[in-house]
Amino acid sequence: MVATYGPCETWPARWVCDVSCESPTVTGEAAALATEVIWALSGRQFGLCTVTLRPCRRECADVPWPSGGYTEWAGTSWISPSLISGQWFNVVCGRCTDGCACTALSEVTLPAPVHSIIQVKVDGAIVSGSGYRLDDDRTLVRLGGAEWPTCQELNLADTEVGTWSVTARYGIEPPLGASWAVGELACELIRALNGEDCRLPRNVTQLVRQGVTIQFPNVVELLREGLTGLYLVDQFVATWNPGGLRRRSGTYSVDQPPHRRVDT
Repeated sequence: MVATYGPCETWPARWVCDVSCESPTVTGEAAALATEVIWALSGRQFGLCTVTLRPCRRECADVPWPSGGYTEWAGTSWISPSLISGQWFNVVCGRCTDGCACTALSEVTLPAPVHSIIQVKVDGAIVSGSGYRLDDDRTLVRLGGAEWPTCQELNLADTEVGTWSVTARYGIEPPLGASWAVGELACELIRALNGEDCRLPRNVTQLVRQGVTIQFPNVVELLREGLTGLYLVDQFVATWNPGGLRRRSGTYSVDQPPHRRVDT
């Protein structure tokens, strides 16, 4: 998938303060800012993004031709020799076989695990949900004897004949505690913007009033440890990112076929 630079949408907020007198603009911006902060502190691992892809035909290059002859596989149309990793293979065009199936499958492998499929369109028409199945959270299998198109006109919008697209939700849904953390941080941001007393740590580490000394957390140390000084926020971060990672680890394969993403 293409790298992202922030959460695609604001996480739900469970408000721990009274915001009934605040405008929707203020609460919305506070929740959005709180989402960005907690998303980053928790390792940039949560959040859902809606993406529309224009799939390319799956190649069968990783499937060697069976030894002992040139018997044609079901669903294939022609044979083409290809040099792959120093070995020659007879590559079939059309549908690919699967290690778990007795027949060729019409399927497309999506570029990352999918949370849910929103919509599939072929020739500009929406395909019924009964017409496909999602396997292993990323393999879209055509059902009912139909096949996915083997090619498409990428210069046309996916509302036109000769095209097809898959719109899916990618990512991991934020855990339940995320909404409480967003609500707590957003409340403190609103108080700070309104000039009210808030619990967000500042550069003051000690305050003496009427003979009483109050110690405050060192804001530099808190930020260095990925904390905010807020209980719900820090509990969420400590639970889901105890190692203080900046993002989840990932892999990249230069042999993986490309997937065209459509910005909408």
